[in-house]
Amino acid sequence: MTSQMINAAASGTWKLGDRTVNRIGFGAMRLPQTGAALSADAVPRDRDQAIGVLRRAVELGVNHIDTAAFYFSALRSANELINRALAPYPDDLVIATKVGPGRDPSGRWMEHAGPGQLRGQVEENLRQLGRDHLDVVNLRIVGTDAIAERFGALAELREAGLIRHLGLSNIRPHHLAEAQAIAPVVCVQNMYGIGASREHAEFLDLCGEQGIAFVPFYSIAGTGRETGATAGDSPEVRAVARAHGVGEAQIRLAWTLHQGAHVLPIPGTGDLDHLAQNVAAGSLRLSEDELATLDSVTHETA
Repeated sequence: MTSQMINAAASGTWKLGDRTVNRIGFGAMRLPQTGAALSADAVPRDRDQAIGVLRRAVELGVNHIDTAAFYFSALRSANELINRALAPYPDDLVIATKVGPGRDPSGRWMEHAGPGQLRGQVEENLRQLGRDHLDVVNLRIVGTDAIAERFGALAELREAGLIRHLGLSNIRPHHLAEAQAIAPVVCVQNMYGIGASREHAEFLDLCGEQGIAFVPFYSIAGTGRETGATAGDSPEVRAVARAHGVGEAQIRLAWTLHQGAHVLPIPGTGDLDHLAQNVAAGSLRLSEDELATLDSVTHETA
């Protein structure tokens, strides 16, 4: 079976709150531009190409899309592309967004939103996506600051019906405990992939023990982050990829999926072939020896 024919259902399913999703999702960060994402001088991607990728993702069974109002280039907004491509939305589609960070119209980063500014960010996501509520809203933070006031503000919007479920992004374990004392947390979205530190792996396991979805970003890019995957890969990853006759990116995604049934990767791309390969990674099964080999890779993403 070619990667073009493999459906995201091959990766298995997990629940985001009360919504069941296929474990391979799609991250929209790279859609509005080519090259480095989230850069003020990013080159806008062709609109029809971006819309085609989104529609093909849904055709391939992807029903979990990660986005944010701050994902935009000079001419393209990820949210508006999603709206244009997929509305009216399929009943099983879960769109998760993030609030906290902000960018001005030129693309420069601004100070993170305080509690009183979060409603405006939520309403902007609603407007761009053409929704009357948001399926999942992740509060993204930087550093070790307390989050009670900001998460409490989002909990109030959840009670008001603007948000269905709440999550957290770029956090540490104490943030999760702090948030859970305020409102239920359905997902944690953190950087994770081959080479992750033991501390990060323990946090992933903790989420699994509590039934919380763990949504890793940069599972392919690793230290490349917004610029995408680095040119070279470790000999261990290359060897396992050769054994399966697939690309290294697929092995990175497959390894990530093997870390727990609650792990929901969200690889992003603006390329149809890469999209099909990412979805197909959900069908790869790695042996215990292969997993041990990949576990030994240097902690590059720590």
